[in-house]
Amino acid sequence: MGKRVAMSERSLARLMVRETGLTFGRWRQQLHLVVALRELAGGSPVQTVSSSLGYESVNAFITMFKKATGSTPARYFGSTERVPAASAPARRR
Repeated sequence: MGKRVAMSERSLARLMVRETGLTFGRWRQQLHLVVALRELAGGSPVQTVSSSLGYESVNAFITMFKKATGSTPARYFGSTERVPAASAPARRR
């Protein structure tokens, strides 16, 4: 990426942190979360959102979502009906 903007990767990384306060990886994760929240709130299935964001599995997406929000997509939106099926089966605690 640095070559495309005529600077070293390290300089680009420092610029990213200076301008956003986030590393590129953290910024990308936040972007994924914002996109996921919008799509899920609009009724898109978890599997569709997960795939469109490039996650290798629905479970990987759900893990990211839970780390960021403190709950699974289904719980975040209040019911499994609002967030369609493809999410992981509910675990009893």
